[in-house]
Amino acid sequence: MTELLAYFEQELPRINGFLIEETDKLAGLVKGVAKHVLLAPGKRIRPVLTILSARGLGYTKDDIYPLACSLELLHAATLLHDDILDDADLRRGVEASHLVFGVTETVLAGDVLLALANRIGADYGISRISYILASAIMSTAEGEILEIAHISEPKVDRDVYMDIIIGKTARLIEASCRIGAAIASDDSDLEDALGNFGLNMGIAFQLVDDAIDYESPVGDTGKPEGGDLREGKVTLPLILYLEMLEGNEAQNLLAEIKDRTISDAKRDAVLESIREQGLGTKTRQYAADYIEKAKECLSLLDDSVECLVLKQAADFVLTRRK
Repeated sequence: MTELLAYFEQELPRINGFLIEETDKLAGLVKGVAKHVLLAPGKRIRPVLTILSARGLGYTKDDIYPLACSLELLHAATLLHDDILDDADLRRGVEASHLVFGVTETVLAGDVLLALANRIGADYGISRISYILASAIMSTAEGEILEIAHISEPKVDRDVYMDIIIGKTARLIEASCRIGAAIASDDSDLEDALGNFGLNMGIAFQLVDDAIDYESPVGDTGKPEGGDLREGKVTLPLILYLEMLEGNEAQNLLAEIKDRTISDAKRDAVLESIREQGLGTKTRQYAADYIEKAKECLSLLDDSVECLVLKQAADFVLTRRK
């Protein structure tokens, strides 16, 4: 992982510098909300993936940084809207923006960040870039809508779960890689290779995120312990648990999750049982399969530091604990 850490240390100052510069240009309370979400501790994996994808195809210009940061702006906007939908208390270990600044201000700030990301992409004059950004926004919204519907009518359905995580998480990581390829090359095969790398890595990223929710206490993750279960989200660790139940137990538990009538004691018991049976670990094993698929997608790329770092970034996803 040495090359991966070195690459992040090299690129983060310019990424963070651009984000600070852009948020300083925003007006009023929107600036405060944007700074609150953008300058909180974050991995910046999406902009770094854009830079790696472009550099891996031989792109050397410094104008890659605004484009890379447009993905972080887009991601931040989705976090703002997502936290309101989930009525979340924490984001990245700090109080959620809508609780600090208000719901109206937070919604508007998210809209501004979405618009800013699109404007930055349009400045390059490459229609493919604008298309990738717009598609990523649509997919993220569709994933969130599907998740809301699933919370309203929860069920044990792996296919629906996969559609949700692909839409709300993986498509944006795919876009991060595609957009880097699009500025560097007109070769659709290379764009597809990097896009599919990002898609599979994004699926693994969300699988690990869902595993973490059932593995670690609040102090380790910066979010409430068992937050997905509290919010009625049926993610893979819970699906694996429900598949093990007998008779009507699964349907009864789903009904309690849907109606928000599950007691604290029963919720804690479910959390403990999922941990005891290692279902978070099993979810990580599914994620490992997608990481292998992701790395296979890079076979079209020439050997380079960037290609090595992309593979290390994929491996790093599996080691995440927060």
